[in-house]
Amino acid sequence: MTAHTLDAIVIGGGAAGLSAALMLGRARRSVLVVDAGEPRNRFAAHVHGVLGHDGRPPAELLRLGREEVAGYGVESVSARAVGARALDDRVEVDLADGSTVAGRVAILTTGIVDELPSIEGLAERWGETVLHCPYCHGWEVRGARLGVIATGPQSVHQAELVRQWSETVTFFSAAAGDALDHAARARLLARGVRIVESPVIALEGAGGGLEAVRTADGEVHPLDAVFTAGLPRLDEALVDGLGLARDEALGSVAVDATGATSAPRVWAAGNVVAPYGTIPAAMATGSMAGGAANGALVVEDAERALADPAAFWEARYSGVDRAWSGEPNAAVVDVLADLDPGTALELGCGEGADAIWLARRGWRVTGLDLSPTAVARASDAARAVGVAESARFLVADLASEWPVEKPVDLVVASFLHSPVALDRAAAIARALEVVAPGGHLFLLSHVAPPTWASPEDRAAFDLPDLETELAALDIPAGDWVRILAEERPRPAQGPGGERGRAVDGVVLLRRVG
Repeated sequence: MTAHTLDAIVIGGGAAGLSAALMLGRARRSVLVVDAGEPRNRFAAHVHGVLGHDGRPPAELLRLGREEVAGYGVESVSARAVGARALDDRVEVDLADGSTVAGRVAILTTGIVDELPSIEGLAERWGETVLHCPYCHGWEVRGARLGVIATGPQSVHQAELVRQWSETVTFFSAAAGDALDHAARARLLARGVRIVESPVIALEGAGGGLEAVRTADGEVHPLDAVFTAGLPRLDEALVDGLGLARDEALGSVAVDATGATSAPRVWAAGNVVAPYGTIPAAMATGSMAGGAANGALVVEDAERALADPAAFWEARYSGVDRAWSGEPNAAVVDVLADLDPGTALELGCGEGADAIWLARRGWRVTGLDLSPTAVARASDAARAVGVAESARFLVADLASEWPVEKPVDLVVASFLHSPVALDRAAAIARALEVVAPGGHLFLLSHVAPPTWASPEDRAAFDLPDLETELAALDIPAGDWVRILAEERPRPAQGPGGERGRAVDGVVLLRRVG
């Protein structure tokens, strides 16, 4: 069981929970399924109405589901969730063993507990000859002598349903209340349903079998099976701990069409949202909730990337086999070719082409980049051409302390453009401080965006004209000599191999000393 924050915690490992986990696992999310091992249908011998699995034992269906989700990296643990809370950036779930697990989102699929009528002999036969769903179990008792024991107004409809599976149906209507009005009674009688108003006090028969139902008036009614509905009870500790709104009509967790609850990071599926739903219905709501939760994480990932340039640029580099051509920038070659070699620092080295070019000319170069993938590719490229000892590459945040020996003879800052937050001006200001007297600062920027830049990227590439940018850098007067400052058009290649043209601003400064 992991101690860090996962992408998703699924609370409940039944059909709904495993369906949600399957969607999330296939979306490459880190997922933990927490399951207490008490599925609602554990009293039944077989599941029915589940396409491709009709007649399969419930435990076997879940076993297959756990094996499937495990194939996508989903972790499952046998544990009882005893509390939960939705925080600003995560959902925490407390387990009975005292540990806590956390996910960026949570999906509640704990189902319900059926509170059965307090009738002698009923609980012992639950799932065998006392049944709740005619769609799930009606075929197996078709044509038999069936009864329906009312537990509330909804039982009138249950009696009408059960009549479809047998011509011999007795409705024990004591708890039906006003729902058994004249019209309802007429419909039942027209279908040959016998109505008994005396309350049921006992079920009789050997073992789990049923032979008869006894009512309070002393009558004995021979039957083979009965249907009834337990009172659905949610896990109040979890629902209340998460602060979830309820459906006033059903008492279940209120959700929208995707399974989203009133808590921003919590979805719900299965019988907690539809107490009378079948296994396929639970699977469907679980799949929907899992997909919707992943969709919300995708949006959040994008928002985080916008606020985190390291994550953004790592995604850019890791998403392609190679981002750039592997050739040094033409301006770097033109402007720096005549400088005497020394120590150099490149900010935003990418895959290392410029730094490797300098190393092959005798420079000792350190390249810094936000992306581990870019740094790894640069290191591999340096080894491939035999300059690994003079060209090293490090992962570094340009906004923090640079892990290099200072001062250096040359700082190269090529582009440093970013569609996400990256303080280019601050990085260049710090670069001014690390150049040794007599050393150089080389700046290369797009003062007009390349033609291949996407509309959302163009604002990041489109910098002010060269003189405006230089004025904004606030270069200390008297400390630096401008050797070169010009704009030049050039061919440009994008991260995906796109080709076009850009206008670059090229600046070379020498520190006085």
